[in-house]
Amino acid sequence: MKNSKCCPKCHSENIVRVPDNPARYASGNNIYTTNMTLFGKIPVIRYVCCNCGYVENWVENRHELVEIKKTFG
Repeated sequence: MKNSKCCPKCHSENIVRVPDNPARYASGNNIYTTNMTLFGKIPVIRYVCCNCGYVENWVENRHELVEIKKTFG
């Protein structure tokens, strides 16, 4: 949905990007690469189809993908 701007389930173009809220340190849809709450937080951005409710999760920054690979790969 991020790239196509179209829902793969219902083919709607009624897509909304739900950004990370940086003020919410220990909650939200994040990946943590350290045990310290304020550090190593990688936001996962959600794309929601407002027609059928399908959701995709994306890590949008290339350098954050490298950090995830280094930590978990």
